[in-house]
Amino acid sequence: MTALILNLSPTIELTDEQFFQLCQNNRDLRLERTAEGELIIMPPTGWESGNRNSRLTQRLGNWTDADGTGLAFDSSTGFKLPNGANRSPDASWVSRERLEALKPDPAKFLPLAPDFAVELRSASDSLKTVQQKMQEYIENGVRLGWLIDPQNQQVEIYRPGQDVEILRSPTSLSGEDVLPGFILDLAQILS
Repeated sequence: MTALILNLSPTIELTDEQFFQLCQNNRDLRLERTAEGELIIMPPTGWESGNRNSRLTQRLGNWTDADGTGLAFDSSTGFKLPNGANRSPDASWVSRERLEALKPDPAKFLPLAPDFAVELRSASDSLKTVQQKMQEYIENGVRLGWLIDPQNQQVEIYRPGQDVEILRSPTSLSGEDVLPGFILDLAQILS
């Protein structure tokens, strides 16, 4: 099953608060909103993608706990990007310094782009759509992004001002200077 996209504009223009309430009232649905105001209703993933994403989130969370310089988030976390889109990466990380400077309401979506974002392509995801989402993250301030694509056994690495780097069947990924010391073991995530 693929995502359902509802074009609400110009009939309905949801405010940020209305979109937030819509998400709260429909907690069983994964909802995102594009910068153009389209509402994206994403289906649940299959068990294999769910297991891979759980491992990804666990490994990022373990590193985050040991490192202490930021907070890790799972796919249920909403981010209000500078372009107006509301997105929920499969896994993400934000520096503590940025969070403390912003002092966001913990009950609301984070009003910023994460420093680091990961999308794990599920069997029902269009590669082009996920690539566009990754590009949107970078254009809105994400400093490092990974598109993990088990179907093609590859990872696309996104960085601001650089071409996308494609790694075929890597066994691990480096968090580079965004997540210094973080090495993601791709066992049971990519393969």
